[in-house]
Amino acid sequence: MEDALEPEKKRTRGLDTVTKIATSQSRAPAITARTQTQNQITAPKVPKKTGPRCSTAIAMVLKNQKSGPAVPAQKPGAAAPPMVGGRKPTKRPAWDLKGQLCDLNAELKCCRERTQTLAQENQQLQDQLREAQQQAKARGAECRTLEGELARVQAQAEQGQQELGSLRARVLELEEQQCTQEGLLRELQKEQLGLQEERRGLAARLEEQERRLQASEAALSGSQAEVASLRQEATGQAALLVEQGERLHGLEMERRRLHNQLQELKGNIRVFCRVRPVLPGEPTPPPSFLLFPSGPGGPADPPTRLSVSRCDERRGTLSGAPAPATRHDFSFDRVFPPGSRQDEVFEEIAMLVQSALDGYPVCIFAYGQTGSGKTFTMEGGPGRDPQVEGLIPRALRHLFSVAQELGGQGWTYSFVASYVEIYNETVRDLLATGPRKGQGGECEIRRAGPGSEELTVTNARYVPVSCEKEVEALLHLAHQNRAVARTSQNERSSRSHSVFQLQISGEHTGRGLQCGASLNLVDLAGSERLDPSLALGPGERDRLRETQAINSSLSTLGLVIMALSNKESHIPYRNSKLTYLLQNSLGGSAKMLMFVNISPLEENVSESLNSLRFASKVQLPPGPGPVRTPGCL
Repeated sequence: MEDALEPEKKRTRGLDTVTKIATSQSRAPAITARTQTQNQITAPKVPKKTGPRCSTAIAMVLKNQKSGPAVPAQKPGAAAPPMVGGRKPTKRPAWDLKGQLCDLNAELKCCRERTQTLAQENQQLQDQLREAQQQAKARGAECRTLEGELARVQAQAEQGQQELGSLRARVLELEEQQCTQEGLLRELQKEQLGLQEERRGLAARLEEQERRLQASEAALSGSQAEVASLRQEATGQAALLVEQGERLHGLEMERRRLHNQLQELKGNIRVFCRVRPVLPGEPTPPPSFLLFPSGPGGPADPPTRLSVSRCDERRGTLSGAPAPATRHDFSFDRVFPPGSRQDEVFEEIAMLVQSALDGYPVCIFAYGQTGSGKTFTMEGGPGRDPQVEGLIPRALRHLFSVAQELGGQGWTYSFVASYVEIYNETVRDLLATGPRKGQGGECEIRRAGPGSEELTVTNARYVPVSCEKEVEALLHLAHQNRAVARTSQNERSSRSHSVFQLQISGEHTGRGLQCGASLNLVDLAGSERLDPSLALGPGERDRLRETQAINSSLSTLGLVIMALSNKESHIPYRNSKLTYLLQNSLGGSAKMLMFVNISPLEENVSESLNSLRFASKVQLPPGPGPVRTPGCL
């Protein structure tokens, strides 16, 4: 700080010195004039001390006196030589020592005054220096305070950097944990595949051992000597079979546990969206009407998002131009574009159907407006083309195949099918034949027995099935009996909820194990809204009552699913026949999947948005579901 103030002091001192020199120069004529006047009046006095300049002047005077002519001395008090024309007086003559001495005294006095002035200026500069030093001390104290504050701020910054580093480390740790969990899931899937391969290998080895045993028994009749050895070998093979059977059973139970855990991780309540293709004769929608953004992993991942563009003709800008289209984005567990095939759709739910065989209730819905492809998704297209088979025949074929494989491990399965519809809150049996065909008043939902939680439909047919042909015959009969009507959206529209139920019972007699569950495949009625502006005739009043009943049951279904998602204490199952019939397949550890089917046409955008919003409300994030007792007892 003192070094910083030093140039300022020098500048101030220089300015003061220049000012004082100018002042002394301005005073010089006055002092000279006063000195000359005094020299004319007063006699010269001998100074106490004479400097070199005075001695030089005296010497010059003495020299002039010796060499020059004698000039009469001027009397004391004589006036100085007069000024001619206003000019300075001429130089004093050499003999005027007194005048010269007076001039020297005047000049000495001027020097003393200047010395006194310089001393005062020096004193002022010293005072300024002391003030500057005090200011420097104050600035130094302030600098030290600022340095302390800077050190404190730096310490806080270092602490913030440390906290930021710890947070980054925590984020990295969580990311590593997530990667570990994903790796564990992949390992479990690989292990499951390996167990299935191992199970097939063990089954093949078991068949080989059985063939060898039969060959050994045929050879026993030829030699009594070989009987003993063959019996010992048979005993060893039997022990090996028991051991292999125990291992197979353990692997099967572990497979069921891992399979259920995987399904719970995906979510006990899942929602898929399917967009049907444009049919012949329908207008082609604009390319930007429906968009299917890529999944998290890029185009290779199955799509899980859907964007719908809507243009509202009632809105407009101030210039009269139509308002820009509004885009609505939705996200589901899986989205099937119009080009998706039936086998691709079933591949996504095959593992879910497997859960029903393992003893966990499964319920699959098809929801959407009339003509959106619900019945096509559940039952398939017309004819017997295997490419367009729906979920019901494909699910039954899958269950029969897996049940046959498990039969080699000692499991025996039985399947009982029923097919009912709920029309205007009345239950009808779609498998009824003869006089009972079309009579729904006699069918009621009751519990199977006192204290039993199982629900059954009275007077409904429960048909045991064991092959695909039997299932095809039931579907054909139900399709003929289902209540349909012509609507503004479709020439032949389903006006009821159809519920295909398959009761599955499994038993392992050797181990005393049993398991049971139900697979429910539900084709919901069309979800279109009412148009209050239409005039109602006799036929329109019937359609109005149907639509009111349909919307009421669909609303109850949404409330039930949301109550299950929120784990509420009260679930309104009894508010609708549909939810009351399916209550054992909705709560607990049951697996539920909803297909929201939408139309690709721009004219149906309002109903499509309503269906998508309804599906978004019932969607539950993936995670483990409620705890339930195992499927096998």
